[in-house]
Amino acid sequence: MPDSRTPDADSNSDADPERPPRYEQVIRWAEYVNTHPPEVWGPQQNAVVNGQLESAQAVDVSAEDRTRIREFADEVLRAEGEGGDENTGEE
Repeated sequence: MPDSRTPDADSNSDADPERPPRYEQVIRWAEYVNTHPPEVWGPQQNAVVNGQLESAQAVDVSAEDRTRIREFADEVLRAEGEGGDENTGEE
């Protein structure tokens, strides 16, 4: 599966003066989250995540890819659980 970059993006896309680097966008979001209550940014974040989920569900994915993705997600959740993150949804 391709990464989150658009197909026409190249490895130097963050060097474009017209587009700020991704880390600046992440920093802006972190500042926004720190300065606004969860009641404000939570629904916004949910809308983005739900949109991504809907897009993913609209794409035909083979059984093999679905299994690979699920295994990867399980590994990430296990790693987070080992790191002391108690919000994995597992009991």
